[in-house]
Order: sequence, then structure tokens, then C-alpha cells
Amino acid sequence: MPPPTEAFPGRSAAGTSFRRAPQRFITGLVLGAGGSQRLGRPKQLLPYEGGTLLGHVVGVARGCGFDQTVVAIGGSADDVRDQVDLGGAEVVVNDDYGEGCSSSIAAALAAVDPRCEVIVLMLGDQPGVSAATVAALLAGRGDAPLAVCRYEDGRGHPIAFARGVFSALAELHGDKGVWRLLDQRAGEVVEVPVAGPIPRDVDTVEDYRAVLEA
Repeated sequence: MPPPTEAFPGRSAAGTSFRRAPQRFITGLVLGAGGSQRLGRPKQLLPYEGGTLLGHVVGVARGCGFDQTVVAIGGSADDVRDQVDLGGAEVVVNDDYGEGCSSSIAAALAAVDPRCEVIVLMLGDQPGVSAATVAALLAGRGDAPLAVCRYEDGRGHPIAFARGVFSALAELHGDKGVWRLLDQRAGEVVEVPVAGPIPRDVDTVEDYRAVLEA
């Protein structure tokens, strides 16, 4: 990805202004390690738009032009490798996926290229996020350490993390660790406006039906 040449104003939750700095290397990190307990079968393998749910999100990541794409898998890992199109991505298996999303982030950090300046975190069960959303997030980030999408009904993924936050990411715990980090470092967070509601996660059969209908 070539370094951006335009500067975009941003504003943190505390009102601090940032401007976009050149981004030399961006890694997209897709979390697809869940055990799908509420759904009752591997959500990663659910049919979606001619492929699988996780395969769709990985395809979106490929379309973002990241310098590196890392996918964390865990639950039903062998079936995921066999049935999901993971082409172009580096795959990390998180055997501790039952401990929440934070464990997948920690596992994946070991695979992140040392040249990486920014990580963009995407959820493997959130097919409503587009490459345009990711582009808007990066354009609105400025040089802020943290950037999150501000949808019409609240904050949501994807989320961007600058290199200075990587060590904090490695120390997170549980499913809500990222959100606690954003709260703890509120003065360093840029909220990037994105049209529409927060894209739905697929955790239940009802969620799956809803994303198919959408």
C-alpha cells in the first residue's frame, strides 16, 4: 500500500485533533477462532454468498489492500482450514480461544510483521463490514493511537491500533478487552463516522437469518 499523501483531520473522544501520518505497513487481523457455542455449529463454515461466513470476511480483508493479512482460528480449526478460503492470509491457531477474543489477538500478534505500523482488527463473524468501511477508518484515523468506527447506533468494528498500542493489546483479557482498552485510553481515540447501524455479529441462528436477509 503506497503511503497516503493527503492529510485528514480527526478528533479524539477527548477533543484532541490529529492529522494523518504516512502509514508504511498495515496488517489486517481477522478474528475467526470462536467456538460458536450459542449457534451450535461452527459459524465460520456457515454458507454465505457462495462461500463461507469467515471466507467472506477474509475476502473483504484481501480487498482492503493490507500489506499483511492474519487470520486467527481455533474452534473447528481443521474443518476451517479445509473449507474456508484463507488464500493470501497467514493463519494462526489459537488453542485458547475459549478465553475470549483477547486470546486470539495475543496469539496473532506473534505473526504480525515487524514492519507493521497499524493493525486493523476485523471480526470474522461480521460480514456487513466492507472494504470501504476500512478505508474510511484509516482515512479518518489521522496519527491517533486508536481509531474506532462510530456508527449511527454506537461504536463498532473495525478498529485500528497504532504500533504504540501493540504491547497493550498483548495484555488484554476476555471478550471485552478491546473495549476496556478504548475506555482506558479515551483521550487517544478517534471516532470515525460511518453511515448506518453497527453491522450485526453472527452469534445465533437469528443473527444468521438476519444477515442473510440483509
